[in-house]
Amino acid sequence: MLNMSQVNNIRDLGKKGYRISEISRIIGADRKTIRKYLEQEDFSPRPPVAKEVPSILDPYKPVIDAWLAEDRNHWSKQHHTAKRVHERLRDEEGFEGSYSVVQRYMRTLRKNSEDEQCKGTQELIWEPGDAQADFGEADFYEGTRCVRRKYLVLSFPYSNDGYVQVFGGETAECVCQGLKDIFEYIGGVPTKIVFDNATGVGRRIKDKVIETDLFSRFRAQYGFQVVFCNPEAGYEKGNVENKVGNERRNMFVPVPTYQDMIAFNEELLPRHEKKAAEIHYKKGIKISELFEEDRKALLPLPGKAFDVCRYDYFKADGYGKVCIDGKHHYSTRPENRNESVLIGIRAHFIDVLNEDGSVLVRHRREYGKKRTDTVDYSTSLAVLSKNCGAWMNSGVRLGLPDALREYLDDQEKSERKSQLQLMSTLADEYGFEAAVKAMDMSLSNGSINRSDASILAARITGYGIDTPPEAGPPLTVYDDVLIHSREQMGGIS
Repeated sequence: MLNMSQVNNIRDLGKKGYRISEISRIIGADRKTIRKYLEQEDFSPRPPVAKEVPSILDPYKPVIDAWLAEDRNHWSKQHHTAKRVHERLRDEEGFEGSYSVVQRYMRTLRKNSEDEQCKGTQELIWEPGDAQADFGEADFYEGTRCVRRKYLVLSFPYSNDGYVQVFGGETAECVCQGLKDIFEYIGGVPTKIVFDNATGVGRRIKDKVIETDLFSRFRAQYGFQVVFCNPEAGYEKGNVENKVGNERRNMFVPVPTYQDMIAFNEELLPRHEKKAAEIHYKKGIKISELFEEDRKALLPLPGKAFDVCRYDYFKADGYGKVCIDGKHHYSTRPENRNESVLIGIRAHFIDVLNEDGSVLVRHRREYGKKRTDTVDYSTSLAVLSKNCGAWMNSGVRLGLPDALREYLDDQEKSERKSQLQLMSTLADEYGFEAAVKAMDMSLSNGSINRSDASILAARITGYGIDTPPEAGPPLTVYDDVLIHSREQMGGIS
């Protein structure tokens, strides 16, 4: 199976007009494999059914990488070969694996290095359809709280047009989500994007950039080429660096306020039109007219939209919480304590998944340097319904409407357990919020009836509890018929 760096190389060669047989010779894969990756439309990550079996070489890869990094400081004829790496691992590190495992890893590293060399150097003359991407940061009011957030800028140097999206961080998920939303708004994909030092999409090791798997998949699906600036060579993307500052001064002064970041990002996309109405500082033409040249050069959107999500397993603590990004804790289920839990990591959300890949609960993703704890108490309802002795100190109790909480407080233990089991059953079928609302509404008669609560929950999630009945067909036609018939009968008598 080819790695994503090789897949991107295949698709890049295909766009340059290489035949399948030629690509097969260059990549070293058979024609069926080449054709499969050229025709593949969707590279979105999928929730893994089972964890991939780790390689015996995994613990030693950092050692190998360090040796090869040191090689760059010495004469090329004294660099490590796969054979020498295997010998040193065996003699110095106690490695018991075969030479072929080391050889495959070294071959992968060499091919990645060749791919980087094929990218060439940064061009300073920009053609229509080329773009640059970079992050800036600014303060925003999330409700009443002032926070510092990152914003992604995608600029088109040919026209000097650009677009902005706000995120909590500079992760690969944020980059891919921002680019995807901008691509869909403008109706196409830039032919090439220049990034600064692999920010958010990979990591640089001296002169080599290793792309993240998510970004590599995203790039393969949308088909754009990528160029990373050389270290300390910001002038290679001066257009976007200028635009980062301009956007902060023009769009984010005074400090903007939003309640929902996703909705705010949707509002930001059309705001480029104000700048686009200006005359280009050098070309003497409206930016909007120049962007039409950019638009004509864009690649088409793929047939399927990319699902921007990274999947990984995290071990839950004794309370069933997982820790992501080193400091942000999210609830799963209490039953998951000390177990590995499959998590979907998105730009704005953290999805806790069931074993079949379905979403158990979705949390708003947290960013920043301070520890956070995000809890959805609905996930602990099943355990609470079996052990209702913890009711008085449970998070579920605190989150209920006053009337429902007081009602359950007053119940005998057996009746409270029965009501909590009803709540758990309704939550599984209709969702936690609908279950709570239905039980709260059914209290209007002084007690909770199982049938009434079930019907209310179904209506809340289906037809809608406040939806008025449909008007139906007009009945005046029947009045006319009956009145006319009565008149005729009267005339006959």
